[in-house]
Amino acid sequence: MEYTKSKAILVGICTGDDDAEELEKSLDELERLLDTAGGVCFARLVQNKEKPDPRTLIGSGKVRELSALCSLNEIELVVFDEELSPSQIRNLEEDIGNDVRVIDRSMLILDIFALHAVSREGKLQVELAQLKYTAPRLTGQGKDLSRLGGGIGTRGPGESKLESDRRHMKHRIVALESELRILDKNRQTMRAARDRSGVPKIAIVGYTNAGKSTLLNYLTDAGILAEDKLFATLDPTTRKFELPTGEGVLLTDTVGFIRKLPHHLIKAFQSTLDEAVYADVLMIVIDVSDPEYRAQLEVTEKLLEELGASDKPTLYVLNKCDLGACGLPSIGVPAERARMVAVSAKTGQGIDRLTEALQEILHDGKRTVVFHIPNGEGAALNTLYREATVEDVEYGAEKMLVTAVVDARVHGMLRRFDPEWTEPKED
Repeated sequence: MEYTKSKAILVGICTGDDDAEELEKSLDELERLLDTAGGVCFARLVQNKEKPDPRTLIGSGKVRELSALCSLNEIELVVFDEELSPSQIRNLEEDIGNDVRVIDRSMLILDIFALHAVSREGKLQVELAQLKYTAPRLTGQGKDLSRLGGGIGTRGPGESKLESDRRHMKHRIVALESELRILDKNRQTMRAARDRSGVPKIAIVGYTNAGKSTLLNYLTDAGILAEDKLFATLDPTTRKFELPTGEGVLLTDTVGFIRKLPHHLIKAFQSTLDEAVYADVLMIVIDVSDPEYRAQLEVTEKLLEELGASDKPTLYVLNKCDLGACGLPSIGVPAERARMVAVSAKTGQGIDRLTEALQEILHDGKRTVVFHIPNGEGAALNTLYREATVEDVEYGAEKMLVTAVVDARVHGMLRRFDPEWTEPKED
């Protein structure tokens, strides 16, 4: 189905506690989200109000102004930068009239997710999030939902379900949650297999449109869609990559972060975002050509902290240096964590230094040891596969020669199989 380009008005509110400049930046991002969804911004409307109006958020006077603007210019969509309650959407649509659709930032992001979901799990996650968040707001309008034939804020795997009654929606939500639990178990099984292989796992994370997919494509020829759009990648993609030393690692591209990402959307994509939680190393990709890169990094690090992934070894990848940002600007992180490289994922500039930096991070505190393991001690080999990086195994008549990269803890567990290790002498 083809969707016509929706002409929209963006609405923001600046209360007594808000920063007007921050609101403008947020509206800039909302306009980019609208563009990604296939819409075009006709105008912006900002209400300066000490406190949000509980009925319409922006107050009756501003709603009349908005209604006139929509009527005179044949506007079919209004997008609020703040989250709206079901009753606020109903009140706004009734007051504006002319069948103008009202959605909020979260609904717009969900629409983009629906547009870009490819895998079965991604589509199910989108549908579940739409049903839990969007459906109550749509059914609360008291209007015939058959008008939702297409357009921003209405499409996706779950749009036909939104026309069902609430009881059917509840059954559908239960069924989706059940299916997603099965898929999540499968993902956990795959993750456990990766853990047993001993191959280091590196998650590529960062703000949306920072260049994560472009970087993975350059390194591995992954063939992921990489567009100058927000949330161009929704489903995680994992590819094997060989470092200059010959050591293999697993690189995983993840869904991008964004400011004002509601908690319920984070929860909806928890299994996807867990790729960052279970990674050994994080690569945080930063678009240093964007004037807002420091604020975007703050959002990224805050979300990683919420996920419980903020304490991992981290490489900061300062991307898009082909656009003139080739230095190593201050990114406001502690000196002990500020391991960073400047690259262009598009041209390949700086990629050699990136792979070297990854090797350094992976081998910090580690060393290569050749263990002599008797054939009857298979559990020791299993430990190395699980806890270290096994580079080579030679099977002999009586023992195995296992070359592995280990840290001090693993070496301590298996040092009896290291012929070069000697018991320290007592004084």
